[in-house]
Amino acid sequence: MARLTLLQLNDLHGYLEPHPELVPTAGGWRFERLGGVARIARLFAEARADGPCLTLDNGDTFHGTRVAVASRGEALIPIMNALQIDAMTAHWEFAYGPAGFKALARQLDYPVLAANVFRKATGDLLFEGRRVFERGGLRIGVIGLACPIVDKTMPPAFSEGVRFELGAAEAREQLAILRREQVDLVVLLSHLGFPQDLKLASELPGLDVILSGHTHNRLHEPARVGDTLIIQSGCHGAYVGRLDLDVADGQVSLKRHQLIPVDDGPTDAGVEALVRAALAPEGETMARVIGRTAIPLHRYAMASAPMDDVLLAAVAGAAGTEIAFSNGWRYGAPVAPGPVTLGDLYNIVPMNPSISRVTLTGAELTVMLEENLERTFAADPFEQMGGYIKRCRGLTVFAKLENPKGARVDRLLVGDRPVDPQADYPVAFVTSQGVPERFGRDRRTLDVDSVSALQQWFVDHVPGETDLPPSVLIV
Repeated sequence: MARLTLLQLNDLHGYLEPHPELVPTAGGWRFERLGGVARIARLFAEARADGPCLTLDNGDTFHGTRVAVASRGEALIPIMNALQIDAMTAHWEFAYGPAGFKALARQLDYPVLAANVFRKATGDLLFEGRRVFERGGLRIGVIGLACPIVDKTMPPAFSEGVRFELGAAEAREQLAILRREQVDLVVLLSHLGFPQDLKLASELPGLDVILSGHTHNRLHEPARVGDTLIIQSGCHGAYVGRLDLDVADGQVSLKRHQLIPVDDGPTDAGVEALVRAALAPEGETMARVIGRTAIPLHRYAMASAPMDDVLLAAVAGAAGTEIAFSNGWRYGAPVAPGPVTLGDLYNIVPMNPSISRVTLTGAELTVMLEENLERTFAADPFEQMGGYIKRCRGLTVFAKLENPKGARVDRLLVGDRPVDPQADYPVAFVTSQGVPERFGRDRRTLDVDSVSALQQWFVDHVPGETDLPPSVLIV
């Protein structure tokens, strides 16, 4: 019998240091200080000392914080190389464009695997689709699937010259090749999302393990579909996943699974020094206090969340509108009650996009919301393409999630009045994910960015003392 440990890091989103995280308890949410790649490096080293390991990263790694976005991921290169990752797949890394991501990937000591991303001009894979690793006498085949929504719901520059497939057919092809090569086990490194990975496992028997990413699930126990084990390990580097496997006579069995909190403990001094160096150029600036909050600011809620309520209040104020939209982003570590720093604002919206205005009809508002609800809650997991529900301000949406496509908006109000399908409504938004380009008219970009708007808003407002009513109500 041979033994193998799989180590998983998913959805780091550029968080290099320990930070406040919300943890569910019997009495509700509580804050704990978790994360930090110097501590992750030590956890990985301890696991490798136990025996053969394979360390895999699900992506959403080089984007999501000020240091990551401002450097287009470059600042994280030496740090991630020091973690001795074996392979990764990707999602928000494509924010730097396919060419920018390729340039980033060339500096890594490990491969990017993405069997479902193709060059439009030639049909060739942009990255490798699979890689075989040898550990402890075992041959482990790893297939990578990048997030398939990049060319469907994200800005066009993210997918210039490339196309993204769902990945089910591609994974089937790669699996067949690996089995012909007589590997001992096959691992799918996926950024499809947990619901999608469950369906994929049911349609693709023969996968031994799926390391799942994208949806930020903290799985305390592995899911199992047939003989396939599936884990996912949170986000922001607050947790790492560990799977200890026994492999004998072509059978893979679970010995132990751990969702390991990255809390107080020994750190890797070398990685800690790399983190300090990466953060030093803007450290004092990002630590500057710009306001305070009386409540936790977070995105850990599906319908609406105080972090986005604050963002949209600032966006609407800067644009002079009642209604505002942003995307239902999942990433962005919580901000605990107390001082709010400039760095916290960049964690809310690290891309710092300019604010835009557009005029939408009432009918367009309804259609746009229905499309978003379908992408978020489609009965077929392969049709789910959203994060959380689109964030909005100035509207009250009563939604029935169990209803079929096109019939989930039960009631839509502006103020106390139902939306008039024929009426025009001025709307503020950030990024084309907030209001896709096919909606509205008189679209224009304002000369104010999101972080500046947030700084101005915090001058006169304190979340928790300022009324920020929820916009989406599930009925």
